[in-house]
Amino acid sequence: MGYRRAEEILPGEIIELIQQYVDGASIYIPRKQENRQEWGAKTSYRVELQDRNHLIYTDYLSGVSMDELAETYFLSEKSIQRIIRQEKLSHRG
Repeated sequence: MGYRRAEEILPGEIIELIQQYVDGASIYIPRKQENRQEWGAKTSYRVELQDRNHLIYTDYLSGVSMDELAETYFLSEKSIQRIIRQEKLSHRG
């Protein structure tokens, strides 16, 4: 996320008011609650992770060991354990 210059988008009197609190500092202005999006909503990365995790679980069920899965998917064994646990829970209900 890049930043935009305040002079380009805010009226001078608002800039002066903000300067009373943060003169020259960078600040983050959060989105309005109704405009917030979940992580990964703008890209397909979330779906790609779900697909990868499903493949990991399928490989695990077919007998691939956790350390082999960790090596294949470039993840720690703890991450593989967490993914398998989550996949088990999601396939129960």
